[in-house]
Amino acid sequence: MALKKSDLYASLWASCDALRGGMDASQYKDYVLFMLFIKYVSDKYADSDDFAPPVVIPRGASFKDMVALKGKADIGDKINTQVVQPLIDANSRLARSDFPDFNDPNKLGEGSAMVERLSNLIGIFQKPELDFSGHRADNDDLLGDAYEYLMRHFATESGKSKGQFYTPSEVSRVIAKVLGIGPHNARASTTAYDPTCGSGSLLLKVAAQAGTHITLEGQEVDVTTAGLARMNMILHDFPTASILSGNTLAEPKFRDGHQLRTYDYVVANPPFSLKTWTTGLTPANDPWQRFTWGEPPAKQGDYAFLLHIIRSMKGTGQGACILPHGVLFRGNAEAAIRRQLVQSGILKGIIGLPANLFYGTGIPACILVLDKADAAARAAAGAGIFMVDASKGFLKDGNKNRLREQDIHRIVDTFQRQADVPRYARRVPLDEIADPKNDFNLNLPRYIDSSEPEDLHDLTAHLRGGIPARDLDDPASPLAPYWQVLPGVRQGFFESAGHAGYVQLKLPLPELKAAILGHDEFQAFNGKATQRFAGWRAAATKRLQAFGTAGHPKALIETLAEELLAVFADVPLIDAYDVYQHLMDYWAATMQDDAYLIAADGWVAKTSRILETDKKGKTKDRGWTCELIPKPLIVARYFAKEQAALDALQAELDAAVVSQTELEEEQGGEDGIFNGYDSITAVAVKDRIREIGNDRDGADELKLLKQWLDLGNRIAALKKQIRDGEAALDTLAYEKYPALTQTDIQSLVIDDKWMATLAGTVLGELDRVSQTLTGRLSELTERYATPLPQLTDDVVAIAARVEGHLAKMGVSWK
Repeated sequence: MALKKSDLYASLWASCDALRGGMDASQYKDYVLFMLFIKYVSDKYADSDDFAPPVVIPRGASFKDMVALKGKADIGDKINTQVVQPLIDANSRLARSDFPDFNDPNKLGEGSAMVERLSNLIGIFQKPELDFSGHRADNDDLLGDAYEYLMRHFATESGKSKGQFYTPSEVSRVIAKVLGIGPHNARASTTAYDPTCGSGSLLLKVAAQAGTHITLEGQEVDVTTAGLARMNMILHDFPTASILSGNTLAEPKFRDGHQLRTYDYVVANPPFSLKTWTTGLTPANDPWQRFTWGEPPAKQGDYAFLLHIIRSMKGTGQGACILPHGVLFRGNAEAAIRRQLVQSGILKGIIGLPANLFYGTGIPACILVLDKADAAARAAAGAGIFMVDASKGFLKDGNKNRLREQDIHRIVDTFQRQADVPRYARRVPLDEIADPKNDFNLNLPRYIDSSEPEDLHDLTAHLRGGIPARDLDDPASPLAPYWQVLPGVRQGFFESAGHAGYVQLKLPLPELKAAILGHDEFQAFNGKATQRFAGWRAAATKRLQAFGTAGHPKALIETLAEELLAVFADVPLIDAYDVYQHLMDYWAATMQDDAYLIAADGWVAKTSRILETDKKGKTKDRGWTCELIPKPLIVARYFAKEQAALDALQAELDAAVVSQTELEEEQGGEDGIFNGYDSITAVAVKDRIREIGNDRDGADELKLLKQWLDLGNRIAALKKQIRDGEAALDTLAYEKYPALTQTDIQSLVIDDKWMATLAGTVLGELDRVSQTLTGRLSELTERYATPLPQLTDDVVAIAARVEGHLAKMGVSWK
């Protein structure tokens, strides 16, 4: 069975529901993540013929053996002694502290409550969608992604105090990309280190970006979180990664003799402003010489971790560290360290992030990008620091903010190009940073004004009317880019307002949008953008047709997305990153699951029955479905005539229902024929008809009652016709699937499903262009539509009318 991300995630989250109530997320996450781990390693390695599998599964200690314990009174104790402990004994990299206690009544309940809870948990992992024995979409790390999914949700539920074990994957990806690691420079000998590795997500993103197996080492102070990291490494196919427990600052575990071990790449997301960083450490006598630039404040450990990172980098090493914004501008001891950091040339870049991204805090943070390889040259040249203010680009996601795909790409592209972008990024030379007015303060707003230009009102325009021409033509005006593409609109849609420097629209506002859409220049712009998409669509279709069981979904979407971004990169008035986001959103919502299905089964349209089991254990057949090609696609392609006939019947039914409802409302008042009815039913109406009989006084009422009854009969007949028609159409569609060829399936999926949806969203950006232009011109027109003299005259006229009315009433107010 093909493994779908959405099904996998839904089942995993259901396992959390089985545990909620007795403990909070920071506790039950350990049980769920262990279950995912033991299920995966059992499916992959329990019956492995490998001479040295990454994880040894002792006989009697597999998930299958856990299943045999379901319902037993001592299930918790048996899991501890027959599964967990043998697994630890057989694998030296695993420790008892890595795994939770399955016989803890304080968390799991006592007696039958524990038995039921653990049995239900095991049962969830028996589901077919959690069968990993046949799955491996090569480099796609579906299980690793699932582990990340759970940790992200656990971090969200754990709250401010307990969610620090997880670095948001979007931030981790930014760090991995700006480091510059990739297949072009990564080797098996390449080393990467995270001194505060948490659950290992940041370290793994660096490994993924490398594109090959590199040496991974990490240290984590919390022993349980270190266990999560070890499992995370195994699930991401890095079983040889070394994750050690301990306080990095007081007792760094990775040493070469009397020196700290150094690495090619060092990354970290240390706890922000740790107040207890000196515990177990005397900074003035640090045996590792980390604080030669100065001793950080006793109650703020940010620079302590940064200095440890710098000390752990090779002479040609690269690094990146997430720290609170305060490190950029706080004074005293930190200012002295910051001065030497800048003067050394090691600080290559700063990326300001949006607030509220992280689970342990809501304060804004930044990424400090470090580079020892070219530090001396940068320092000698006074090259300074490349700064990016990415604080405005995010999506609100529940109670947290999250970087979108387009935000990640924009940050990485900008940093890699090292080119200035107005209100977003610039290279700040050393002499500007060192200038006394800045004095090595690196607070980003000092160097980048990311605020939107203020929309100033023009007093003359308010007094005399007309739109200030500078609001249209100033190079800094938001309208300036539009006139580069649509100069005829600027020239043809405006005329003088009667005084120099002010203009007005020639046409009424209600006609403005239609006039823009119909203008030759906008039509030409529309055509060019549509052609760009058509070109990408043609190339993407060929690539998608070639995708099959040997394909890699992640590589597929990366290629498609990069090509789409490149196609729209130089299209004016359209933000290529917005177009890119449309594709990435649709990938996450639909295409991703489809791609995994195709990678597992090929271009096969399998139908399956929808079976539901009620509380009594009875199974009901709710029809059928096809995940790759939903029924509406088959109907639209092959049975449009039948569907049109049903639509016509439905329209007729809707009209009849409206007519009957209107009749009931019209005749429901005191004088209406339905006054006094408890409910209007066919039985009640027929009874009333019999009562009236041949009474001529009731002729009008009789006519209306028969009209209501005829409508009811027509409604019932139409409903039956629709039911019969839908059943017949359902059969036609169901029987069509086995006859579909691979060409048919590819056309339905690629053309009718994927590309049709993307065309609507991507080309919807063209409508946004016209909407934005129309909106701004309407705003300016309405802002200055009524000048002050006219308002004054209007007030005088209204006052005179009011005074006249009052005089007629014999009232004087002056």
